[in-house]
Amino acid sequence: MTDVQVPESHASEPLAERKLHLGWALVLISMAQLMVVLDASIANIALPFIGDDLNIAQANLTWIVTGYALAFGGLLLLGGRLGDLYGRRRVFMVGLIIFAVASFIGGLAQNEAMLLASRGLQGLGAALASPAALALITTTFPAGPARNRAFAVYAAMSGAGAAVGLILGGWLTGLDPILDLEGWRWTFLINVPIGLIAAFLSPRFLNESESHPGWLDVPGAITGTLGLLGLVYGFSRAGEEAHGWGDTWTIASLAAGVVLLTVFAFIESRVKHPLLPVRVFANRTRATSFLVMALVPAAMFAMFYFLSLFIQLVVGYSPLRTGFAFLPFSVGIVIGAGLSSNLVNRVNPRYIAGIGTLMAAAALVGFSLLDVPSSTEALLNVAQGGGALGQDVNYWASIFPYIMLMSVGMGMVFVPLTLTAVHHLRAEDSGIGSGVLNTMQQVGGALGLAILGTVSLHYADGTKTDLARDLVSSGLPPEAAGRLAFVGSFTEGATAAFLVGAVLIALGSAAIWAFLNVKHEELATDGPEGGVHVG
Repeated sequence: MTDVQVPESHASEPLAERKLHLGWALVLISMAQLMVVLDASIANIALPFIGDDLNIAQANLTWIVTGYALAFGGLLLLGGRLGDLYGRRRVFMVGLIIFAVASFIGGLAQNEAMLLASRGLQGLGAALASPAALALITTTFPAGPARNRAFAVYAAMSGAGAAVGLILGGWLTGLDPILDLEGWRWTFLINVPIGLIAAFLSPRFLNESESHPGWLDVPGAITGTLGLLGLVYGFSRAGEEAHGWGDTWTIASLAAGVVLLTVFAFIESRVKHPLLPVRVFANRTRATSFLVMALVPAAMFAMFYFLSLFIQLVVGYSPLRTGFAFLPFSVGIVIGAGLSSNLVNRVNPRYIAGIGTLMAAAALVGFSLLDVPSSTEALLNVAQGGGALGQDVNYWASIFPYIMLMSVGMGMVFVPLTLTAVHHLRAEDSGIGSGVLNTMQQVGGALGLAILGTVSLHYADGTKTDLARDLVSSGLPPEAAGRLAFVGSFTEGATAAFLVGAVLIALGSAAIWAFLNVKHEELATDGPEGGVHVG
């Protein structure tokens, strides 16, 4: 056998070309993930403007957010499996094109039905693209430092997306009409070129994964999707003040979700080609990662919700200024993700993610200490033009340090747990593994908002009733008194929710310290399912 020597100058060219290929591959995947994540929050600030322009009732405005979350969360398992069966690049591209088309429809929507349909279609596109994007990282980047860095960027995009969405939504909504289109419409239209460019460039910079043609588990797809829809809808409805846990439709939706997922589990244990193979959960490290990636986003999403309302309603910031108040979160999560991607080559994931969860829990405890005057006298002063109730809250002393602490902590959690959740999966299961991870985040976020919303209402309701009564007695009209009483009681409810959120993350931290036993050396290798240490 004869060895052919390649001149050194030429031998280095394929390596450089490969690095360029991986770099652009990561850019495309990150663009898609950022677009999918920020779209969950970018429309929030625009809701009042959308309602006025399209004459959408206040009660129906929440469906602009909920409709996207329902379609996204309910279809993720199906999206992940389709990528495994028919090629992840193909499904990734289809998802991006659907998302771009849906965004175009939403941006030009002329009525409520057209806008809500576009949001559901966006959710479908996101459910196809997001698990395929995560699986493409696993199959495109070699195990070790390259994959760790890629996951760090992916995690930063996932975590920073909500904050970027708030800023971008506030800025676009405040723009004067461009091409006779109101500012809120650009919160949708901005996705069109991004999605189409990423889809167009995908064949150039992303390799197609090996497809594993087989029967699509239709009964599993139907019961699994409808079961997840039931849970996400039920949890979302439970978190709304107008409905709550005792509402008939809340109970019916949650019960239907549980029954359908039970049927789904039975089907999956019997069919030859299951939508969700049980082996995905058989590894203790992976199961722990899935559990924690449900608990942590549950608290993080709720933090965004309550803190953004606190900054606007109580401190008195404008929507755009509120968005910029969260900008340090984007910076912090990039720092945490970069730090953890370097450490995970030398330190076991348990220590990185464990410390990260403790930092995030401490930050939520810090938020729970926020305090503003909420007496009847203070509220009457606000009513008489005395400024916002929490105008004396110092952002740099009382909010900024905890935003940074939580964001760095989140970056230290997302990277190692994303690695441990999808590492050593069989090649034909990478997509569904990514789909499960995304599903846990979506369902966890909906559950977190529902639980913490209930906690908030419980602690705020009594104070709100007393304040409203006292304000009416002081001469304010009932409607004005009710609005002021809500602001006055909000801090008490929000701080209680922050404290319970800290408990949720502490539970996740306990699971990490107890069960996440994989070694950092094993994350630098590819291998069969059995290669993961379960200690």
